[in-house]
Amino acid sequence: MRIFKSFEEAAGIPNPVVTTGSFDGVHIGHKTIINRLKMLAEKYHGESVLITFYPHPRKVLYPDTTGKDLRLISSQEEKLELLRKAGLDNLIIKEFTRDFSRITSEQFVRDYLRGILGAKVIVAGFNHHFGFNQEGDYKQLWGMREKYGFEAEEIPEQEVEHEAVSSTKIRQAIKEGYIQKANAYLDHYYIVMGRPVEFHPDNPALPVQMYRIPLTEENKLLPAKGIYAVSFESDCGSSRGMVIIDGPGNEPSEVILYLFNDGLRPEGRSSTISFHKKIHGAVDINDPKTSAPRIKAAMEEISELIY
Repeated sequence: MRIFKSFEEAAGIPNPVVTTGSFDGVHIGHKTIINRLKMLAEKYHGESVLITFYPHPRKVLYPDTTGKDLRLISSQEEKLELLRKAGLDNLIIKEFTRDFSRITSEQFVRDYLRGILGAKVIVAGFNHHFGFNQEGDYKQLWGMREKYGFEAEEIPEQEVEHEAVSSTKIRQAIKEGYIQKANAYLDHYYIVMGRPVEFHPDNPALPVQMYRIPLTEENKLLPAKGIYAVSFESDCGSSRGMVIIDGPGNEPSEVILYLFNDGLRPEGRSSTISFHKKIHGAVDINDPKTSAPRIKAAMEEISELIY
């Protein structure tokens, strides 16, 4: 997957089949769009292109309201890895600014998608809006196709167990600790990527060898506090594991990892932790008396799980 930081840098892609969106979490709906891009790119002897924005538009447009507390399913690093796995050919990461937000939907199509990229096909997700004040939609896109010379297509809404999938629903499931529900919507495991550092808890109830995973972005959404069954992958090896989500106050902010394979030494290595199941609710890792039986029971349950 090639990554570009501007439209001009990406000019010259053959017969681009293009879509736009934040693609937070790269969930099952996003994967459906990417798969369609790939099919159309093959049909037109072109390449698939996703245009995404950074920072998230809400962070820029509403920094004191909805953007202030917005937590994202995927960090930028995680999103790139998920898009690579999905088989996307090209990713344009456009810096989102207030000035850029004032571009109308028609200007965006005319000047950027057709003018600079030369889009052959523009694919829109279900109920997707774009341009100034989100004025643009698929109906408008369809109406512009002959004027500017491109094909247009809309992807139907995606459902899991008769429920429409959205990043908002997935964020809520993660926030409440419903990891298995979130994983079903994502069509992959919810992940945390980072570089482990040694963690030495002042609590005899905890295993001696544990790791803390520093977050690379402060707006990364973490699951509800509690104990989770996870799997771990790094270039030093793989292992089943236990993660304790903790942190001061009500906001989860710390990821504490224990690996069942105690022969691994992941310190400082790029690592991926995949969350499988919530085992127990919040535990106070600074209170050995209350945490000891819960952590011991959780470790025993995780060791018996098949995954």
